[in-house]
Amino acid sequence: MTPASPHPLSTRRAVLAGASGFIGGVLRQELLAEGYEVTLVGRSAPAVSWHDTAAIDTAIDGAALVINLAGKSVNCRYTEKNRHEIRRSRVDTTRILRDSISRVASPPPLWLNSSTATIYRHAEDRPQTESDGEIGTGFSVSIATDWEDEFFAGELPQTRRVALRMAIVLGRGGALTPLIRVARLGLGGTQHDGWWFRSLFGSAARRRAGVWHEKRGTKGLQKFSWVHVDDVVAIVRFIRDRPNIDGVVNVSAPEPSDNRQLMALLRRNVGAPVGLPAYRWMLEVAMSVLRTETELVLKSRWVVPERLQNAGYVFQHSTLEHALDDLARPAPTATR
Repeated sequence: MTPASPHPLSTRRAVLAGASGFIGGVLRQELLAEGYEVTLVGRSAPAVSWHDTAAIDTAIDGAALVINLAGKSVNCRYTEKNRHEIRRSRVDTTRILRDSISRVASPPPLWLNSSTATIYRHAEDRPQTESDGEIGTGFSVSIATDWEDEFFAGELPQTRRVALRMAIVLGRGGALTPLIRVARLGLGGTQHDGWWFRSLFGSAARRRAGVWHEKRGTKGLQKFSWVHVDDVVAIVRFIRDRPNIDGVVNVSAPEPSDNRQLMALLRRNVGAPVGLPAYRWMLEVAMSVLRTETELVLKSRWVVPERLQNAGYVFQHSTLEHALDDLARPAPTATR
């Protein structure tokens, strides 16, 4: 990516929390390229520890920008322990940052906090926007709503707050990696919802916990909302430079795809002529072995970026084919 022109605040400090993932790594490099002094907050050195309140206050006091990406990956089995950590790693870290911003002498003018497009319901009938999207139900949605409630709680009169409801972020790493492996093995067909014997037996506890994916009957047509990591970085800049944008923002490409097209494009890019379909009973067994959840591939996420488009943002990667073709090319070599 070519760095944008220096921003008036680019010589000041940015605080980046939860930067250990691939999105955080890309954002950190882009902030440094723009001239920011970047202070990390996280679980291990050199990041400031989440337990060091004084050090967090020092980092945030006078910062130009705070970006929080903290949160345990949802690519796991939703056991009671993991559910607790998924919630804690999002809600508690957001509270820590909010408390710090509320007490420092010079609070940051902008705080961007990660959220998720999964907050919307399973949608096969129409797209979900910030203005008329319907909030869903279940464990994943409850995490998203608690996360945003914590983020927007209290008064921070000097700090503009924006919750980034991010769709699946595509980059070199992250969500694409396991799907590419599956496609190379010839198993990159569509993922079909349907019957599973635990729909009748043994799923009561998971239903009570809100982690059971109810049968929808989709046959590879579940919507797949996504965004290229290049656009995530550009959207951060776009929001930073437009003080009239606050509240929730859908960070998702304007042309969602579906599971069938996604898998077809991945097969093409890895040169796999055949992709066997995976049915619900197969997915339940496979996801249990892989220690993750079928919801991640069976929920229909149909999310569009109404606010960004209305504000004039132009996506660098608006179609899934363009985005995947870009990521299939060798990564650019860094120059000294």
